[in-house]
Amino acid sequence: MDMLLFLQDAAAGAAQAPGQQPSASEGLLRMLPMFAMIFVVMYFLMIRPQNKQRKERDAMMAGLKKNDHVLTSAGFYGIVKQIKPEDPDLTLCIDERKDVCIRVSKSSIAGLVKASGTPEGEPKSETQEKKG
Repeated sequence: MDMLLFLQDAAAGAAQAPGQQPSASEGLLRMLPMFAMIFVVMYFLMIRPQNKQRKERDAMMAGLKKNDHVLTSAGFYGIVKQIKPEDPDLTLCIDERKDVCIRVSKSSIAGLVKASGTPEGEPKSETQEKKG
């Protein structure tokens, strides 16, 4: 990028009379395309993938139902035992044999391990197939 600025300054200096300074608006007009290019790159490398991940997470959270196997952000694997759409919390059963259940926030769910209707050997979706 420094090389690009150097070349732009050299080209501008050759076009002007010796001893004359470029105006402020002229320098700004040279920088405008570079700023636009940086914004476009940032959009495609940062903003767009983040929006896609947010949509996937929202769809996963909306599709949570009883008996789904999930992973929390704290690292607990559990089975959803109670979930209500209007409630910000849900009940996870950590150990079925001892009936150990905890109440966690829906926002603490990191991912869906296995949907309730999916057989053990079958992946839950296309995104899991791509990751695995």
